Amino acid sequence: MSLKVSIVGASGYTGGEALRLLLFHPGVEIGQVTSESHAGEYVYQQHPNLRKRTQLQFVSQATLQPCDVLFLALPHGEAQKQIERYQAVAPRIVDLSADFRLRDGALYQRWYGEPHKAPQHLGTFTYGLPEVQREAMRTTKYISGVGCNATASILALLPLMKAGLLEPGKPIIVDVKTGSSEGGQSVNPGSHHPEKSHSVRAYAPTGHRHTAEVIQELGLTDVHLSMTAVDLVRGVLAAAHAFVRPGTTDKELWKAFRTAYSAEPFVRIVKDRTGLHRVPDPKILAGSNYADVGFELDPATNRVVALAAIDNLMKGAAGSAVQAMNVMCGFDETSGLEFPGLHPI
Repeated sequence: MSLKVSIVGASGYTGGEALRLLLFHPGVEIGQVTSESHAGEYVYQQHPNLRKRTQLQFVSQATLQPCDVLFLALPHGEAQKQIERYQAVAPRIVDLSADFRLRDGALYQRWYGEPHKAPQHLGTFTYGLPEVQREAMRTTKYISGVGCNATASILALLPLMKAGLLEPGKPIIVDVKTGSSEGGQSVNPGSHHPEKSHSVRAYAPTGHRHTAEVIQELGLTDVHLSMTAVDLVRGVLAAAHAFVRPGTTDKELWKAFRTAYSAEPFVRIVKDRTGLHRVPDPKILAGSNYADVGFELDPATNRVVALAAIDNLMKGAAGSAVQAMNVMCGFDETSGLEFPGLHPI
């Protein structure tokens, strides 16, 4: 089985990563890749890592032709403006933006500050994280993107939630460190090199919009994300500070994490007693679709620090999107995603 897949908005970071993965996918033929600002240019002029791997040129959306699966890698707010047009182009859609992640219009307006432009389509997209929505993906036609910070936060907390270990009534604080590529290709004063270099900047100590995805997918209400940008290009490290039921042991936590992730192809439990790489570290995940998770328990206070590290452009965006497409279309879930990352880097 070979599917024709096109990408709208392929000149940005997530679109380029999706293209890189799909070019090497055994069941995919690339149809078109669009970019309004780079139409007519070769793909490798924006994505130099793809030089000599493809001779594709960017085209305008006006020339978009029917395909089997359409990836949307547009800036936030753009996909919802033309979603019905895109649905006419392809029977299956994977949208990497935040436009259809939330299922409730009021929740969307609260966290994004404006009404949704296609509220009737909210709830028709399956949230694009296979670890929480795999079964729904098997029968859906539309898959949303995932927030990279939400992905790391969800994967850190999921074993505690599924095992019923969280102490009721206690708040959960997720301290998230992020790399600069999370901001996309568009420049701003904060991404200017003299300002960004060597900085550790708390850019959203409270109220980050990815919190809404964590609330939605885990059913938690008293959870709070705190965002800090660090001098890193790729990567997210989430440290979720939560309280577990009194008397919870390290053995019970091991059981919770193994039960949640032993069958997951892209989640690895990293909790060694010794060595440099005994805890999750996003550096060694660059370019891979793996998520490394771990935990530490303070038995004196019943506080657990649950950790999750990912590459924000991969497991936090394009990698999860391709993994979700694999589930939706009946491919092996790991197709096109076998790269393990580099060390050292």
